[in-house]
Amino acid sequence: MKHTFAFVVPVVMGMAMCAAAQSLPAPAPAAAAAPAGPPKIAVIAFQVAVAQTNEGQRNYTDLEKKYAPREQKAKALNDEIESLTKQFQAQGANLADAERASRLKAIDDKKKELDRLTEDLKSDGNQDVQQMYNTLASKVFDVLSAYAAQQGYTMVLDMSQQTTPVLYAAPSLDITKAVIDAYNTKSGVPAPPPGLPAAPGAQAKPAH
Repeated sequence: MKHTFAFVVPVVMGMAMCAAAQSLPAPAPAAAAAPAGPPKIAVIAFQVAVAQTNEGQRNYTDLEKKYAPREQKAKALNDEIESLTKQFQAQGANLADAERASRLKAIDDKKKELDRLTEDLKSDGNQDVQQMYNTLASKVFDVLSAYAAQQGYTMVLDMSQQTTPVLYAAPSLDITKAVIDAYNTKSGVPAPPPGLPAAPGAQAKPAH
């Protein structure tokens, strides 16, 4: 059995962002009455906005560093299993029954250990990512609300989800970057150094 460990955290992160975003509570109705006149609507790729803030990218990098030793341990175990398996395939026919059985059991035990390591890695990563996302998303939502009120928007639609009702939106209606910039200014977190991979965000549904 071959396992792939590269970018475990990014994969988990993308999945957890989708799940966490769906679990966010709906915003409370505004206390003030909507301004008179035609509605002013904007769209945002909210999950992307959260992931691409400077704070989101910093937190993502921290998670990668946190899980790197466990990923390396799992990869080393996977390499050992592959090496033992190749040795057995080359020598198995010449081994005594007891030695053959012993080697097969050793390989099987290491596979079970690898499965446990991998599942624990995914489970722990998922929990950390969801907690990180929920905390940051709440703060980004506050900035979004303030920005929308300041700009006079009466409705902001999230186009992150594939099930969003947004089928078309002119680029001028997309406030994703504006909200990211507003949040970065408020948080004071500097931009990540050049060359670092960006945090994975769920892809916004394309506007046709």
